[in-house]
Amino acid sequence: MAEVERGVRGDVAADPGARAGVVRVVLWLVVAVLGVRQMAVVLRRQPGESLIDLETWTGQDGILHVAGSLYEPGRFTGTPFAGLVLRPLTTSAEEALGVVWTFGTLLLVAALGIVAARGLPGPVTRRTAFLAAPLAITLLMVSLPVRNTLYLGQTSILPVLLVLVACLAVPGERLSGVLVGVAAALQPAVLLFAVLFWFTGRRRAAVAGGAAFAFCTALAWAAMPHDSWTYWVHHVAGAGLGERPDSLANQSLHGALLRFGLQGPLEVVLFLVLAAAVTVLGLRRAVRYAHDGQLLLAVAVTGCVAVAVSPTAWQHQLLWVLLAVVGRVGTKASDRLVWPAVVVLVLTLPGKMLLPNIGALLPVRDNVLLITALGAACVAPFLPRTSPHWQRPVPTDYAQPVASRFSWVPLLPFWRRVLSRPNLLLELLLIRVVYSAYAKVRLAAAVGRPTAEEHGRQIHSMEQWLHIDIEHWANHTVVGIPWLREFFDYYYSTFHFIVPLTILGVLYVRRPSDYRWARSSIGFATLLALVGFWLYPLAPPRLMPGLGFIDTVHGAQDLASPDFGALTAVTNQYAAMPSLHFGWSLWCGLVILVLAPKAWMKALGLLHPLFTVSCIVATGNHWVLDAVGGATVVGLGFGLTYVLAGPRRLRTGRDEAGTSADGAADGGTLAAVPGQKKGESVAAPAGSAAS
Repeated sequence: MAEVERGVRGDVAADPGARAGVVRVVLWLVVAVLGVRQMAVVLRRQPGESLIDLETWTGQDGILHVAGSLYEPGRFTGTPFAGLVLRPLTTSAEEALGVVWTFGTLLLVAALGIVAARGLPGPVTRRTAFLAAPLAITLLMVSLPVRNTLYLGQTSILPVLLVLVACLAVPGERLSGVLVGVAAALQPAVLLFAVLFWFTGRRRAAVAGGAAFAFCTALAWAAMPHDSWTYWVHHVAGAGLGERPDSLANQSLHGALLRFGLQGPLEVVLFLVLAAAVTVLGLRRAVRYAHDGQLLLAVAVTGCVAVAVSPTAWQHQLLWVLLAVVGRVGTKASDRLVWPAVVVLVLTLPGKMLLPNIGALLPVRDNVLLITALGAACVAPFLPRTSPHWQRPVPTDYAQPVASRFSWVPLLPFWRRVLSRPNLLLELLLIRVVYSAYAKVRLAAAVGRPTAEEHGRQIHSMEQWLHIDIEHWANHTVVGIPWLREFFDYYYSTFHFIVPLTILGVLYVRRPSDYRWARSSIGFATLLALVGFWLYPLAPPRLMPGLGFIDTVHGAQDLASPDFGALTAVTNQYAAMPSLHFGWSLWCGLVILVLAPKAWMKALGLLHPLFTVSCIVATGNHWVLDAVGGATVVGLGFGLTYVLAGPRRLRTGRDEAGTSADGAADGGTLAAVPGQKKGESVAAPAGSAAS
């Protein structure tokens, strides 16, 4: 293993290029900013709000100061050996607890990133080796386990670092084993790495690891026999300590089974069976990757097994899952980034941002970290280094750009448009994450009611000056026609999401290159709308006092009540300018107008923005000028897509031969290509906006 690791490092002394140097400097600056930010966040908190676990252990009235058992208060969750090590540090920890502990943790994170970067499976390019360390540290800094560790004041980074050093940086067998044994004394499931050593031929290291673990545990037992009995026997290696084992924080198989409602002997037996199966399958895969020269991946897989089979696996102990990002999955270049993107998103964002609040998806959302760990340990088809696709995946089918009338278009020439459809899993995940971020930013943009109402009076006065203030007339007219009111209320509440998602789904299946173009344009429009929400909070007509508007969708609201605005706790009620209700509907109409193959389809598509603008005005939810703002951001969205990526029409080999790629005169329709299989990518003129 050591010989392979030395070969992985390679010779990176050569200059990898000026551009890579600039990127490396930027990445190190990002690392510095993240480090300073993390320290500032921790140190700005009140004493009782930061380093919660560490204060609980070492504070003036902390567990480690109190005579008697560590576990009787039920707050200390570490091993007896951890308590033995931390007891002498209580006095010094009181003196400079926040600064020293936080800075020391950041140093451990930096060391972990450097060791992981040096352990990348080879061969690696000089550019990759040049940028790997700052990128690895950046990912570690933004990950949920590290953020949780810094917040709580935990020691869970140390076992990961000790194991990585033992497997990737230490040449001696005995020292490697000792490091793993000490790590296992801090986190018992880590003892699985001694098994990995044994089956990879490093049996002396395996024995040394077991001996070091036994020595540290015996030392703690001799010093604290009662606490050792409580931890190892009464609480079954700490399984009953800390939060409830069925809480969402416990991302192990045991925690998942408890959340599914299993209890008692049945749950214990099922957990043991599943844990045994995961251990056998995961360690077999780890051994195979270790023999293949992918030592870092072998460590990651073994760590994911430890996460799954441990009775408790709290969030700060899940750093092993992030290491699995080094595995290569997929034979196509277009699929190569799917696995890393999924791992990074899962390890950096909370489950609520990854999956919507739908009952059928709650079991997945609540156990997404465990599912990712199990996927890395038992399922993900990581490529061996002997695969012909390891270094040379199947290339992506890029389109040739069409010359523009402006020499500076596309503004981003490296933004190469792809003809094939993107990976569905990654696309759905990214759409969900972007929309969740949009919702959070929109809610954060909320301001006081007086400012929003003042802007509402400004808009109303401007419309009166322009003689387009038709909202009151339209609102009261529709209220007097019950069937029309019900139709507009239903249309407002239902079609806002259904129609755009349907169009994106049809384009994804039938016209993937046009899907990319359309998806990017609506994405840019939505981001621009967020700027409007932030800079110009606006009260819609239904929330303007004294103007006599009737809220047909949400019902009557008492503007004089102190509880008025309860809905703002759920969504920003003053995000009215621009109107994305109308903006998204206009985007739908324009996309259908451009791409639909028949005239009646184009006409039907244009009815959607017409109905939408009618219902948002008639229901009192938007001003007429809000619709103008929505049209503006949609136009800018299409314009940005054009400026950054060039014209939608693309040139292909068939175009150069004089044959239309889609068999249609307008150069971009939903009509199928003659001879094309259903769902097959169209090497067609319609370009995508981004891959």
